[in-house]
Amino acid sequence: MHDVRIITRSIACPFEDAYERAHPPEFFEQWAAGMASSLHRDGDRWVAATQAGQAEVRFSPRNDFGVLDHHVLLPGGQDIYIPLRMIANGDGTEVSLWLFRQPDMDDATFEDDATMVEKDLDTLKALLEG
Repeated sequence: MHDVRIITRSIACPFEDAYERAHPPEFFEQWAAGMASSLHRDGDRWVAATQAGQAEVRFSPRNDFGVLDHHVLLPGGQDIYIPLRMIANGDGTEVSLWLFRQPDMDDATFEDDATMVEKDLDTLKALLEG
């Protein structure tokens, strides 16, 4: 089992509105810094530049459950699973991302990843509340 950190933000935006805006892959470009400058459609698939090279990104299909999970398939074959959920909370929405420590990832890199996710979720919150 991998170490995991669940990073959550409360968003003052109704669940239905938040999910409808957030689920298209094009919207990830606006808030997910790791993909923001390079995510693009290539035929039927989405690709993004990573430190390891060009990666394929697979997004969950639209659904009624707030699931925004995605996989980043690195050139070497590593599949990084990123669970991301939206849950109604009264008139607002909770968004949570499960950050798994990858094999051979040191503590500093895991902390850097967590900090980046926190900033990304802060950006998502600002976009959805704005």
